[in-house]
This record gives sequence, C-alpha cells and structure tokens, in this order.
Amino acid sequence: MLPADASAPVFSWNLVGDFRDMWSYLSMVNAFRAGLVVSVVCAVVGWFMVLRRQTFAGHTLSVAAFPGASLATLAGFSLSLGYFGFCLAAALVIAALGRRGGAGGAEESAVTGTVQAFALACGYLFISLYKGLLEGPTALLFGDFLGITTQQVTLLAIVGALVLAVLAVIGRPLLLASVDPEVAAGRGVPVRLLSVLFLLLLGAATAEASQITGTLLVFALMVVPAATAGQLTARPGRSLLLSVLLGLTACWGGLIAAYYQPYPLGFFVTGFAFAGYVLAHLLRLLRELPGRAGAPGPIGGVA
Repeated sequence: MLPADASAPVFSWNLVGDFRDMWSYLSMVNAFRAGLVVSVVCAVVGWFMVLRRQTFAGHTLSVAAFPGASLATLAGFSLSLGYFGFCLAAALVIAALGRRGGAGGAEESAVTGTVQAFALACGYLFISLYKGLLEGPTALLFGDFLGITTQQVTLLAIVGALVLAVLAVIGRPLLLASVDPEVAAGRGVPVRLLSVLFLLLLGAATAEASQITGTLLVFALMVVPAATAGQLTARPGRSLLLSVLLGLTACWGGLIAAYYQPYPLGFFVTGFAFAGYVLAHLLRLLRELPGRAGAPGPIGGVA
C-alpha cells in the first residue's frame, strides 16, 4: 500500500533513493511490471494496427472494454475477465460481419461504428446501475495503478506472451497482407484468416492496455508510439523497435509522475506519449526543410 496522504512522496535528485522508496511498495513494483508487459504488447500490435489503418477498430475495442469492466464492477467478478471477455467478443463481431478492401472497407467501418455505439450504451447502463463509490468507474475510464495485483501481472504476462508468440508466427504474411492484400492473396496468403486473428490479438492487447491507462486512453499506448516511430523512420524493423521503446518510456514515465502527483495515471501516460509525437513530427519537418521533398514519409497512418 502507498501512504494515505497522496502528497507524501516527494521527488528528489537522489534517483537511487527515489526508486528504492518507490519500489518499496508492492503496488508500484506490480505497476512497473504490468507496464512493461502492456507497453511491449501494445507497441507491437499497435504498429500493425497503424500500418493496416485499423485504428477505428482499435478505438471501438477500447470502448468495448468499458462495458466489460463496468459490468465486472457491477456484478463483483474479476475485472480482467470483463476486459478480455468484452474486447474479444467485440473483435469477433467485427471480424464476422466486416470485410476489408474495396467497398468492404465501408462495410467494416459501419459494423465497427455499430459495435462501438452499442458498447458505449451498455457501459453507461452498467455505470448507472452501479451503487458503489465513484472512484471505481473513474479508475475504469482513466486508469489506476494502485489496484494492480501480482495475479493480475501474471495474467497480463501470460496473455502478452501468447499475443507476441502468435504475431511472431504470422508476422511476415501479416505484413504482406497489410501492405498489399491483393498481392498477398495471389501468393496464397490466407488474408481473411489473418485479418480475423489480428483482430483477436488487437482485442487482447486492448484489454491489457485498458487495465493500465483506463478504457478512454488506450490509444496512448496503442497508437501514439507507433505513429511517433513512423514519423522518425520508414524502416519497418527500426520503426517497430522504436515503437516499443517509446511506449515503454511513456508508460514508465507516467507511473513515476503519477506516484508523485495526485492525478490520473492515464493523463501522464497520454501526455508523455503525445509530447513524443509532437517532437518527432517537428524533427521530421526540420529534416525536410532543406528541400528533401523525396524523403520517405511515415509508415502507415492514423485512419
């Protein structure tokens, strides 16, 4: 447990002492462990999401985490079960009813928007029925690091390892299917199956991130690091690695700031990630000032 007084921890320039004090609390140790897992998983999955221009689907899945967590709070069962259950269910609905490519892109957007609207409505219903303290729903929306348990960290690590293992297997064909689905299909790549698998991986990663940043600020770890890396380099390998480093920096930086300041963790994580994106964008503009109009642009884009 942390001190009862939220203003008690005071930052000093003795970094060794500061970290020793911070990590003397099991909740902070668990928060940093969970942040490591979530940052890596979300950065990798988010990189593919940005490349595939499926950020709208990612946003919808983060919205689906809201009714899942609020129902778990209302019914009194595991929050993790609520997060993963609703996110994966929403991913399956989008995968089953939507299609990618050509006119199918509009169909998928319509299905995604429909799922998002219904998920929001369900979330508000469950919140209206909730009779507990307001801090519960607030933590669901904006994140809270105090409630992360060792069992939760273990679950996040297991799910994260499974997500990364699947991505390692399907990574190369998924990259080809993301860049040029027609060519991939012509080479015998199961584009449709890969799309369904990726949506499920996206749902699992979103459920993990929601437990750190809250459901409203998942994009801080899912989109911003990948978008920032794309501003700095067009090489896939470097961009993916940079996305992981940026996501981890934003998450751990946010945890440190939230430890010393009585403000939501999600705000700090999002603020650091956004600051990194702005700086990367300015650096890219500065590199292009001498007239390098032919310089490669960012990878993918935020649709």
